[in-house]
Amino acid sequence: MEPLSGPKSMRTPLSRVRNLGAAHSGTKDFWRQRLTAVAMILLIVPMIVVMMILLGRNQAGAAQILGSPPIAIIMLLFVVASIWHMKIGMQVIIEDYVHDEKTKLASIMANNFFSVTLALAAAYAIFKLSSGV
Repeated sequence: MEPLSGPKSMRTPLSRVRNLGAAHSGTKDFWRQRLTAVAMILLIVPMIVVMMILLGRNQAGAAQILGSPPIAIIMLLFVVASIWHMKIGMQVIIEDYVHDEKTKLASIMANNFFSVTLALAAAYAIFKLSSGV
């Protein structure tokens, strides 16, 4: 029987015995995902302008426009924000819906590897375009 005074606990008896509580890490992912969403909202307008400028250009003209430093910086920021947002979202989905611990660990590792690989490939392409090589 629980004591009449004091706050009622939402914890199960087993969690009280094991002294398990909240992980206190869920809000970090929540705020990081909101931060990347705001960054993408702010960067989508310049990205749309760049895409409209590229309409009707041949490959040399497009390479010249995409090679300018301000455009390269905008593209790099948008790619990094998008990939980070994607990585966080997929990790939350994996953590919520994959229940087998080994599969969950493998899925999170694959998500991290895929995100880093995609970010490096995009950064390499942007740097190569902007350097004119």
